[in-house]
Amino acid sequence: MTALLSFQKIFRRAGLFVGVCILTLTVSLPLARAQQAASSVEVLQVRPNFYMIAGAGGNIAVQIGSDGVVLVDAGSEQAASKVVAAIKRITDQPIRYIIDSNADADHVGGNATVAKAGQSIFNVGTEPLGGQAASDMTNGFAATILSTDKVLMRMSAPTGKVAEFPRNSWPDEAFDRNRKYLYFNHEGIDIRHQPAAHTDGDSIVFFRASDVVVAGDILDETRFPVIDIAKGGSIQGEIDALNRVIELAIPPGPFSFAEGGTYIIPGHGRLCEQIDVVDYRDMVVIIRDIIKDMIDSGKTLEQVKAARPALGWEKRYGSTPGWTTDNFVEAVYKSLKAAK
Repeated sequence: MTALLSFQKIFRRAGLFVGVCILTLTVSLPLARAQQAASSVEVLQVRPNFYMIAGAGGNIAVQIGSDGVVLVDAGSEQAASKVVAAIKRITDQPIRYIIDSNADADHVGGNATVAKAGQSIFNVGTEPLGGQAASDMTNGFAATILSTDKVLMRMSAPTGKVAEFPRNSWPDEAFDRNRKYLYFNHEGIDIRHQPAAHTDGDSIVFFRASDVVVAGDILDETRFPVIDIAKGGSIQGEIDALNRVIELAIPPGPFSFAEGGTYIIPGHGRLCEQIDVVDYRDMVVIIRDIIKDMIDSGKTLEQVKAARPALGWEKRYGSTPGWTTDNFVEAVYKSLKAAK
């Protein structure tokens, strides 16, 4: 029975890999990804009404219906015009919403261009609704950019400081609760804030009818998870967020060889199933536990790095240059020390 289950797992993964292997090629650091995005954008149909755009920086989810287009993330600034062109090849419906999964440039850099190419839900019929107030609220009736308030705060800046991003790329609708809901294209869209994961502003977006979970940089199939301590990330929050993705997803079955189950769109890399997220979560937990034991025995950061606690996964997830194995080990170490 164990051998059969292992064979089924390999068979399912092989089938998924053949279908989307081209999407595994974006494996460098965010700035390099942004540069690559200007030359190659790939579109994968996930469901009849759902697509994934890769090669534009971070992966972009595209939901399409009679109400318009909903995106999760807009990719990098360099690839924004190619993203707009790719969406126009898929549908003639206007872009209505961009949901930011985090505040990284390879996910939100394209916000301004992509939103401007779309139309706010107030921009309907022969004349936009709401007058000047609605225009001001939506950057001239562009598509609505939606995020957690943490993302808005990171993209903007306190008075007297210079913001990292231009004003027309900031979210114009932000929420400070654990969850935000939309009902769009006859589908419930469940946006769940995951505090202290990759950063303190990450969101998971669950498209209920399409059965697609968009994980953002909580799940990165190309490298160890980026735990950005300076921006509120933590190893325990990362594990909690991965567990949330696993809870939302359903594996294929009882007919394990049939295509089905929940699809998960990671921040970077190939389309995933629940089992892929389980493996990724288990890897993170094992490394966390090894480092925790070393901290408990009095090991310093340099001693922990020298011991190479992530050695078993370095070939698969290690990256040089960029977010290296040492960067990941250091982030786990500092996160665990801060929690003591």
